[in-house]
Amino acid sequence: MDYYDGFEALGEQINIRCFTHDPSVKSSLKFLRQTPWAREKVESLYLYIQQQKSEE
Repeated sequence: MDYYDGFEALGEQINIRCFTHDPSVKSSLKFLRQTPWAREKVESLYLYIQQQKSEE
């Protein structure tokens, strides 16, 4: 989340309601724990960011 400067920017990268409509860490974590497809999208973005950082 810090890499993308908050929930608003994260919601632009991954269009998931828990990031775009009244987001909070608690509600987002709850949703991601219960929703495998959403968790997979966030994990993929995280891995992409880590790869980009290592190439710098």
